[in-house]
Amino acid sequence: MTKIRLLTVVPALLVVVAAALGPTLATRPAEQAVGIPFARPGADAPLGTDRIGRDVLTQLLYGGWGLLLLAAVIAVAVTALACVLGTIAALRPRVGAVIEGAADFAILLPAVLGILLVLTSWPDAGVYGLIVVALLFGTPYCARVFAAAAAGVAASGYVEAAQASGETLPHLVFREVIPNLREVLAAQLGLRFVEGVYVVSTASFLQLPTTLGASNWAVMVRENASGMLLNPWSVLAPSLAIAVVAVSVNVAVTSFEHRGPGAPRRWATRRPRSADAIPDVLEGRG
Repeated sequence: MTKIRLLTVVPALLVVVAAALGPTLATRPAEQAVGIPFARPGADAPLGTDRIGRDVLTQLLYGGWGLLLLAAVIAVAVTALACVLGTIAALRPRVGAVIEGAADFAILLPAVLGILLVLTSWPDAGVYGLIVVALLFGTPYCARVFAAAAAGVAASGYVEAAQASGETLPHLVFREVIPNLREVLAAQLGLRFVEGVYVVSTASFLQLPTTLGASNWAVMVRENASGMLLNPWSVLAPSLAIAVVAVSVNVAVTSFEHRGPGAPRRWATRRPRSADAIPDVLEGRG
């Protein structure tokens, strides 16, 4: 299963590495014209040219790192905040009710509408506006997932013993519960990365104010759509790059979640520091 999981993520890793090293690998400036608009692939342009005669391959190499980096930042921010809120919700039922209501509202309101509202009313926000949108629409739903996963841990004996001994809420969250949510954390991090790619690509495609540059993969798709019949690679290349990353990460996350019926839960084998003080009655031996 581990080998299969690694194989599923290889395409995404190749695209990410190529995007990160793209500006270094490019042989010419991104804005340099090399031929007529929408020319077919040739020696000077292996993937042809775009709407103003620029090399599509060069544009592709320059256009990925900003999109993927911002998607990764969004994934980490949303997952971290949702993990903390979900754990608190499992330990404090009143907070859980608030998070559940917020998640229901976020699911009903389309994310595209939120992107339009935030970035058009806050045109100078740029990258920060996208992060705010992702936090607003991604955190409530993700927090519900963490709350459901943390509920079983919160009801275990060692957490109850820690609560009875007067441990603070931060201790319960960061020392007792979250360390036992490693698998859920990894799975949600991958899913939030895919969502981040979607949010950033949507904002760029809709020409909303961002600071990702003119060579963004989503911008390439929008600007070259009119010449797709002349040079399909001007649209297919950036579209495939986005799709490969999203699909590969999603498949890897799916394989990570389905470990098999006989796989043990890691949190069940962990004994936190406070578990040493659990009475025998709480452990089921009394």
